[in-house]
Parts: sequence; C-alpha cells; structure tokens
Amino acid sequence: MLGVRELSRMEFRVPDEHRMIRESVRDFCEAEIAPIAQEIEDEHRFPDEIFDQLAELDVMGVPVDEEYGGLGGDQLMYALVAEELGRVSGAIGLSYAAHVSLGSKPIEMFGTEEQKERWLRPLAEGEHMGAWALTEPGSGSDASDMDTRARKDTPEQSSASSETLEASQNGDEWVLDGTKQFITNANVAGSILVKAVTDPDAGYDGISTFIVDPDADDGFEVTTVWDKLGLNASPTCEIRFDDCRLPEDRLLGEEGDGWRQTTKTLDGGRISIAALSVGLAQGAYEAARSYATEREQFGQPISEFDAIRDKLVAMDRKIERSRLLTHKAAWTYDEGEDCTRLSSLAKLDASETAREVAEEAIQTLGGYGYTTDFAPQRFYRDAKLMEIGEGTSEIQHLVIGRELGL
Repeated sequence: MLGVRELSRMEFRVPDEHRMIRESVRDFCEAEIAPIAQEIEDEHRFPDEIFDQLAELDVMGVPVDEEYGGLGGDQLMYALVAEELGRVSGAIGLSYAAHVSLGSKPIEMFGTEEQKERWLRPLAEGEHMGAWALTEPGSGSDASDMDTRARKDTPEQSSASSETLEASQNGDEWVLDGTKQFITNANVAGSILVKAVTDPDAGYDGISTFIVDPDADDGFEVTTVWDKLGLNASPTCEIRFDDCRLPEDRLLGEEGDGWRQTTKTLDGGRISIAALSVGLAQGAYEAARSYATEREQFGQPISEFDAIRDKLVAMDRKIERSRLLTHKAAWTYDEGEDCTRLSSLAKLDASETAREVAEEAIQTLGGYGYTTDFAPQRFYRDAKLMEIGEGTSEIQHLVIGRELGL
C-alpha cells in the first residue's frame, strides 16, 4: 500500500470525485486482483470474474456518457482507473484499456443513436468486452497499409442466411475478407470494431470501420491466441474474415471515415497506455521499495546504501514525471484541445519509464527479482509491450516530430 507521503503527492490537482473513484478501484485491486495476478498470468487465463466485478463497480465505461450506461467521467478519471489496474496487473489493465479506449469510445464518438443503444450500452455496463481490429500481419507500423476489404453486396444476389437477410432487410450487406493480427480481447469480445478498405483507390479516405459480432456473424474466426513474453492473462489474437456478411447498419460513421476515426481514437488510446505504464512502474517501484526497506545486509536495510537509495529516488522521479505528463495529456483531451503531441509524449515517456523502473526493481531484489515469487519480473515483462502497442516508440518520435513541424 502507498504511504502517506506518496498519497499526498498524488493528490496534486486531482478532483475529489476522481480521488474517490481511484480509491475504490485501488481497494478492489488490492483485495481481488493482487492475490491472483501471478496465478492468472501463469495459467494464461482471462479472469472473467474480475471484469464482472469491475462492472459492478461501474467502471467499465468510465468516460462514456451516463445516457449510454457509462459513468460519465472524463479522460483523467479513466487514466486514474487504468493506472490503478496496471499497478497490480498489466494484463487486466491492458484488456480494460482496449475495451474502453478502442472497443467502446469510438462507438460513442462516431456511432448513430441506434448503434450506441445496441452496441455501446452493453460495453459500458460491462455486459461484454470490446475489441478493436486495426493491425494486420503485413502492416506493422504502417497501419494504413491494410489488405482487409469490405465490399457492398445486395442480399437478393447473395447466398446469405435467412437471419442475415432479415437483419439487413432492404439494405445492402457489407462483405468482409481479410486477416487482423495482435487483437486484444478478440476471443472474449461481444463486439469488435474492424478497419477495412472500402475504396482501394482512395488512400486514407478509402478506409471504413465496421462493427462485428463474433458470436453471430458467419465468416468470423479466431485463428490464433498468441503466447507472449508477458500479459498472458490478456488474450492477443489473430482473427480472420472469410465472406463475413454484415448488415448495412454495421458501418460506423460514414464510409471512408475510418482513418480519421483511427487517429482520433489513438489520441485517447495512447493516454490510456501511458496511464497503464505509470501503474506498472508504480507497482514495480513499490515492490522494490518494500523489499529494500526490509532486506538487511551488513547489519542495515539495503535502502540505506547509496546505490539502492539512488535507484529508488530515480524510480520515483521518473514515475512522477510520467504521471504528470499523462495527467496533462488527459486534461488537454478533456478540454477538447488538440492533444496528439501530448498523448504521444506521455505514451513515449511513460512506456520507457515502466520498462526502466521494472528493470531496476529486479536489480534491487537481486536473485529474488528474477523469480516468479516476486512481482518485478512480471512488471518487467508486461512493460515491454507498452513500448510497442498503440504505436511503437519509434512511431511516437515520428508523430511528435511531425507535430513540431520537423
């Protein structure tokens, strides 16, 4: 648990309502997640029961309007929740962030009223998980270079099932074909937002977004659930669409708006990864600090030796810097201002902080830090993805440079 000094620093400019939400989530994390964090990682098990309890806490839709079943909070409140989850389990934090930032928020931002009622409400209320499918096997950092295609087809001319025909009624169907890779939550999701090319000749303006129902849409398949270096309690999947037919009303927003939606979505998504990274770093720091104040060598706690004390001070400095930058990015987002530069800065800085702090935590524990009996090794493995997901660190430099006019 955090001491009085650490808590007092974290209260800086955090509104009372936000602090109350954070404290309730922190208590839940300590009681319910911390005891099983290593267990679910070892078992590669997605903890459905934890997300059911998060739904009972009413935090599965923190930044979603209350009208659609959310908490009605802002990006800063959401960042605080993501940080607390990351502080005890990077895997739970990652699935949560993908559900909120990527699987839910775009429906609120770009969906019709009917889509919000049908798809957003069950996400915000925690009835099921959300996912977002952008990356492809051949695209890498150039996410716009995608092979997944969506074409219009009239039901009368197709061999669609009677259920699909009834759902599409008098409209055309969209037919999806292609493969998406590294998709968080895909095998546990109730809906997936899928990017596909609808006009191959239009470049960025030829990409659209579709809502896929994994349980009902024929032609959808999860082909792989990846084993990873870390975060194995959060499923990462490859998915395939083979003549996957969707009613016309599954198009999110306008045809050709998919890339504009993506860039706006990633502003919020990068803030959530920054917050999750701060949480990972905080968890690793707390483990190292606790060990260092209890472990004695040469007749005194190792925290009193310059080498260890300096490590802990450096960890604390980096975490506070990353936290403040993340909060600034979230505040800017909430003010409705352009936050592309700040969200990329926060994500870049916090992800590096998470890895560096976790590595130093292992070093502080020595041999014990390398064992699964202690948490730093898990934070270290989890932290590495933060420098890759939602745009690699190299891409963040590119984005920031572009925002600076360089």
